[in-house]
Amino acid sequence: MASNDDASIQPRLLINGELVEASDKKTFTVYNPATGGVSAQVPEASEADTNAAVAAAKAAFPAWSSSAPQARAACIKKLAVLLRSHHAQLAHLEAISMGCPVSAYHSAHFGAATLDIFAEAWPTIQGQASVNTPQHLTLTLRQPFGVAAVIIPWNNAVHFLVSKAAPALITGNTVVLKSSEKAPLAVALIAELVVQAGFPRGVFNILSGHGVPAGRVLSRHMDVRVLTFTGSSRTGKLIQEEAARTNLKRVVLELGGKSPAIVFADADLAKAAQQTQFSVQVNSGQMCMANSRVYVDQSVAGAFVKAFAKRFAHVRAGDPVSKETNHGPQADAVQYASVVGYIEEGKKSGTLVVGGEGKLESTGGFFVEPTVFVDTPEDARIMKEEVFGPVVNINTFETEAEVLAKANDSEYGLYAAVYTRDISRAIRVAKALESGYVAVNCTSPLTGRDLPFGGWKGSGQGREGLLYSMDNYLETKSVIIQIEDE
Repeated sequence: MASNDDASIQPRLLINGELVEASDKKTFTVYNPATGGVSAQVPEASEADTNAAVAAAKAAFPAWSSSAPQARAACIKKLAVLLRSHHAQLAHLEAISMGCPVSAYHSAHFGAATLDIFAEAWPTIQGQASVNTPQHLTLTLRQPFGVAAVIIPWNNAVHFLVSKAAPALITGNTVVLKSSEKAPLAVALIAELVVQAGFPRGVFNILSGHGVPAGRVLSRHMDVRVLTFTGSSRTGKLIQEEAARTNLKRVVLELGGKSPAIVFADADLAKAAQQTQFSVQVNSGQMCMANSRVYVDQSVAGAFVKAFAKRFAHVRAGDPVSKETNHGPQADAVQYASVVGYIEEGKKSGTLVVGGEGKLESTGGFFVEPTVFVDTPEDARIMKEEVFGPVVNINTFETEAEVLAKANDSEYGLYAAVYTRDISRAIRVAKALESGYVAVNCTSPLTGRDLPFGGWKGSGQGREGLLYSMDNYLETKSVIIQIEDE
């Protein structure tokens, strides 16, 4: 599978250290979203395959969790080396499965760096000791859950694989990971690299398939003790329901967003226009933290919209395998139809300034023009729901109170941004925004690597990040020891 020749791609499931076909031999087709051609036939993990992966992880847990953390770290570090050496192949596979341009691909190097960091993080797994209870020594221990289920999205598969699996593994958990049916190819290559990295059998299992049956089995499984998911709010709710009905496994969710950016009159307008435009255009707008709503002070709105629209002149749509391309297609027919549908509805409620067309008929691929609407009513569907495409609504405001009310009038709360030179205003607005992440004079996809990431309200629960993810995979145990008198 390591070749860039599409014909040689033969993805496999990784179960108990073996690369295998689905037990019932079923596959599903992955199409190149830029051309419509077939990229690969991918094994569809069955209920039996998913149960086998969990059983393997459960059996491997005692030895893995009791091994020296340095031994666990050695496997993780080896995987980091392999990710770096397979950067080009991973970029190609992401391009032909979900349309990410190779010119913008950085996930292999970013993922390798993340693996290295978690491999060295095991000394921070510390409990506490206390003598505050008279005649007793009290301790807290932090211990792994057991089997961790990891369900990752398609829009940045390698990043999410690493950022979720690495902290689970270094803390002593074993993992069953399911990739998205929209982008399984790079993950399938990583399954091969996991074998090469020397992970013991059953420690790291990787499945490809759909939410039903594989995702549903993991959500319900009584031997899965912690589950992390990034994806749509609808699916996150279903996972939460399944977990509650079964064994109350811990669930960490990073869900959708309708992320606002607020631009005050004193802001650096050129910088704000450039950064907010990039936010909604990168990865063809297929990011949960993309600035899909931009609110601009009415006094400077004309100049801002003009600068924003001009930025789209730099967009070069085309084959994502080409290094000249910086804007790829939507991931598949479902995503394309959804985005085009929102655009058509947006034309009825707001004023179209830029773009507004799908390009399937003229290109044969699922390309959507970067699109800008202005003056859209706040209660319009396109202002309330996540489009997940290169579509932005720019509206105006007159007062700080007014724009905060508009920005917070959403069931989402993942990422927000504010542009102003007034530091007091920046702090006031950052405190008032109902969002798990707030950027000042910058915006997504920028994040601080040592900050927690996660959503308020319908955008999820729990936090992930270099200093926070390991906590998701560690239970706390209290121990009290009586001290006998002499």
